[in-house]
Amino acid sequence: MRIWVTAVIMSLQASLSLAYDIPKPVTHSDFPTLNINSVLLGRDLFYDPVLSGNRNISCATCHHPALGTSDGMSLSIGEGGRHLGPAREVINGQEPHTRIPRNAPALYNLGAFEYVTMFHDGRVELDAQARFGIRMPEGRRLERPVPNVLAAQAILPILSPDEMAGQEGENPVADAVAAERIHGLNGAWQMLAARVETIRAYRTRFDWVIGADEPIHITHIGRALADYIAFEFRATQSPFDAYIGGDHTALSAAARRGMDLFYGEADCAACHSGPLQTDHGFHAIGVPPLGPGKANGTAPHADTGRFAVSGIEKDAYCFRTPTLRNVALTAPYGHNGAYRSLRAMIAQHLDPIGALTGYDPAQAQLHDLPALPDDFAPQRDQEEMIRIAAASEITPRVLTQNQMDDLIAFLESLTDPNSERLQLGLPTHVPSDLPVDAPGTRRSTANR
Repeated sequence: MRIWVTAVIMSLQASLSLAYDIPKPVTHSDFPTLNINSVLLGRDLFYDPVLSGNRNISCATCHHPALGTSDGMSLSIGEGGRHLGPAREVINGQEPHTRIPRNAPALYNLGAFEYVTMFHDGRVELDAQARFGIRMPEGRRLERPVPNVLAAQAILPILSPDEMAGQEGENPVADAVAAERIHGLNGAWQMLAARVETIRAYRTRFDWVIGADEPIHITHIGRALADYIAFEFRATQSPFDAYIGGDHTALSAAARRGMDLFYGEADCAACHSGPLQTDHGFHAIGVPPLGPGKANGTAPHADTGRFAVSGIEKDAYCFRTPTLRNVALTAPYGHNGAYRSLRAMIAQHLDPIGALTGYDPAQAQLHDLPALPDDFAPQRDQEEMIRIAAASEITPRVLTQNQMDDLIAFLESLTDPNSERLQLGLPTHVPSDLPVDAPGTRRSTANR
């Protein structure tokens, strides 16, 4: 009798949960079929510093799988640093000019077909009117077609002086970028492609992918990087996936209550909708300003987000809705990493104005760089704070501590356990023979 009653209760709980707009399970059809030769090639390129101007930084430096495919920091150090994540330190005599102004986003599920925009402000996106159907930032138009926005995005950080290219005078790639010489035979992209072309092991492997008679182009590199990211960082085998696939024992009681809150009273799914918990839209939620900003607003440290791309007034201070898959692995949170825990990020959503005006700088995870401007100066700019507050579109809500616990339990159920066990593993050697970054001690997240 007790077993029967328990079964009935669990069935009723499942029925109540499914009454909300819970997404359909993710399937293989939601992702492209990939060429494994291209995937393996992309893996080595992802970890190889050869794509940086000074040959000292790889894509993995700020997007390492041991750090949730990010770097565990609110704002990263690019050029001028060594080591990974919280252990990254400044190289004497090569101090960075600035912090990277936005949080390094996680890479989980970016290969899914539903992704049609990239970056916090969506400055790379599908656009039928744009060259090759993908709109790129000014001066960075595509030279050839690429299969998706992820491949287009992958070839942009290598042009950033503070991320991978280096500063003018340090190397020919950086000089080309400083002169806005991006395209053509003498452009920065071609310089990097030519570097890869001269490495015999890379050339041989590109033969298998593009043919022996085809010179390596930057778009070939972008596609290989995108194929690796799409393959290795797919995260769709979480307890939540098992639950919506029919296994109603996959979630704990707390996670089921949190799911009901997420899709019900807390209204999280208003923005975090769909199978990957993102509407791919842009929203202003009043995250406190932090760091150097993008200098794209009235104040020099301002970051107006989507507005700087669209020019539409309502897009001011709007940023892209992040996916919540593996969110428990990807702290800090917010477009600038203002919050180091899920609980703090949820609290910000419940009372955005209060969180904005009462922000505790200890929430930020930053490297100690006293030579750079004060990271918290933007919060003393009263007019900028008023603009951020006025733009916020979130309606304040009240949740009890128990409800927050349940909501966090649900968010933790979105973690794919396979994400901490890479299918391909990390390379210990890359074809350029440059050193491969290896993590030190694993970062522990404090989401509660």
